[in-house]
Amino acid sequence: MNHTHDKEDSCCIKKHAEKEHIHSHSHEEGEEHDHNHGGDPSAFKTYLPALVTFTMLLIGIAFDNIFKVEAFALVRPYWYIIAYLPVGIPVLQEVWETFKAKDFFTEFSLMSIATIGAFCIGQYPEGVTVMLFYTIGELFQMVAVNRAKRNIKALLDVRADIANVFRKGKYETVKPEAVEIGETIQIKAGEKIPLDGELIAEKSSFNTAALTGESKPKTINKGETVLAGMLNLDKVIEIKVTKAFADSALSRILEMVQNATTRKAKTELFIRKFAKIYTPIVFFLALALVTIPILILGSDYNFQTWLYRSLVFLVISCPCALVISIPLGYFGGIGAASANGILFKGSNFLDLITKLNTVVMDKTGTLTKGVFKVQKVESNIDEKEFLNFLTAVEAKSTHPIAKAIVEYAGEKEIHPAENIEEIAGMGLKGIVNGKEILAGNVKLLEKYKIDFDSKIKDIEESIVVLAIDGKFAGYVLIADEIKEDSAEAIKQLHLNGVKQVVMLSGDKASIVKKVAGILRIDSYYGDLLPEDKVAKLEEIKKDKTKIVAFVGDGINDTPVLAISDIGIAMGAMGSDAAIETADVVIQTDQPSKIATAIKIGKATKNVVIQNIVLAFAVKALVLILGAGGIATMWEAVFADVGVAFLAILNAVRIQKMKF
Repeated sequence: MNHTHDKEDSCCIKKHAEKEHIHSHSHEEGEEHDHNHGGDPSAFKTYLPALVTFTMLLIGIAFDNIFKVEAFALVRPYWYIIAYLPVGIPVLQEVWETFKAKDFFTEFSLMSIATIGAFCIGQYPEGVTVMLFYTIGELFQMVAVNRAKRNIKALLDVRADIANVFRKGKYETVKPEAVEIGETIQIKAGEKIPLDGELIAEKSSFNTAALTGESKPKTINKGETVLAGMLNLDKVIEIKVTKAFADSALSRILEMVQNATTRKAKTELFIRKFAKIYTPIVFFLALALVTIPILILGSDYNFQTWLYRSLVFLVISCPCALVISIPLGYFGGIGAASANGILFKGSNFLDLITKLNTVVMDKTGTLTKGVFKVQKVESNIDEKEFLNFLTAVEAKSTHPIAKAIVEYAGEKEIHPAENIEEIAGMGLKGIVNGKEILAGNVKLLEKYKIDFDSKIKDIEESIVVLAIDGKFAGYVLIADEIKEDSAEAIKQLHLNGVKQVVMLSGDKASIVKKVAGILRIDSYYGDLLPEDKVAKLEEIKKDKTKIVAFVGDGINDTPVLAISDIGIAMGAMGSDAAIETADVVIQTDQPSKIATAIKIGKATKNVVIQNIVLAFAVKALVLILGAGGIATMWEAVFADVGVAFLAILNAVRIQKMKF
């Protein structure tokens, strides 16, 4: 990233951070100026102003204190002024810009007053040093910001720039945005998938790390979904596009991550407001420090001494360490989560997840794989006819059980279904070959008062019953598997401060009980309609001491995700509606990642608190010493830039942690 206005120093970095939604100083939103302040940390010219100033400062100090060249005294003020300009001019330009925006009390103005004041009383090396180290601190901030964003920015690298689409008997290269739903695209081995679609080839192996954080290749078979951002590993394949570019999984992820930095945690918002009040208070205290002693000391008052103390006070009290490191800490947390396949839609949720004490979970697709297979068919009529009627209705549904039935039926003839109606939480109703068909659970039969063998209710596994023209025709038995990490997920939740884990499911109570027993879930409820889940969650939330997360993946989970304190969606298998509604998205579909999200939230909060305590403690100590004349400008530099540097290093630490 290049500086387009020749401001290649620290202040530009701060402005660049603002444009990336890391508000690192006291400007209000909307007061940014039209400067393209970027900064490539590898670009030499970014560091050149600081290097020139540093070299000249060392030479000046050597002539002053080591070589003691008499002739240097004649040019001494001019030497240090020239040394000051490379790092000082951009800061002074920022002061001018902020003054035009009627924002008079910023760290830019504090640094400018302090350094120019030092020059006025002949403290040239100190004045140059303060501005130099301020610039170096900002350079470290730039490097830290770029490091924190690396995991998130990596998502942009997996977005394909082109798509090879089949048109007019040949493949032509176009932008992914130009491809329409239903068209066929070709992807060669080693190429990225540009759009979501259905695999036409028999099977292929894909690297899904960009979407899920998992490095292990995934084999996808013909007819299954492949997502934009996956990397084709095997051979040349063809895909039938099922979603427009803007609606693809990768585009959705990028949008969520970009929006995440705009939702601020309470601590972050407080610090920004605090800086707006704190900075002018500091300025007037510094003014008081240079004027009030006149009234007390009278003729013993030495203007130069008290002005120096006042300038030291200004340098020490600059709020950089707070306003830089706190947003950077939260941004680092979002980046660390992204690297682990977890997307937080805002730093406010990083904060909230640390207080989580109750987790309510859906069963199918969340704790179980949601990959159903037909185990058994029991029918009172010909099995082929039974499956034809059942499949005709279920083909209209996107539910995993419906897909399992259609897959099991295979190439069997499917009658056209008409007037399909979904009975919420029960099943489907439709007309097939002039006959009224009901397909769903036992509740559906009871609703329409259809006689059936009551022994069906005792079957623990999931079943789908079928009724034709008001008569029970049979059922299919469906099996689902518990995810490999579900038991560990529940264990880790309890170890990380979650006192109660609840499972809510629309599945049969007997199955829910069995799964809850295996996973050691605290409480569970089965046979729930979508509105029942909402009622249960509202009942749980009546206890105001509970911070409740709901974890789900289906369209029917959307209302519950919306009313929970934190909505967590399974992103790989989850419905678009669930992902859009949720506050946190688990891209790997692993329930164990919920505990990982809690750990990342706690680590981020600890870093933020450590930075606040460090900044206040050191600044308070040096402020007192500075006002008493004990601390010099050198100690002031450490209190400002040194603390900011330590806080930045601490914030970057989140990226290195193992969760």
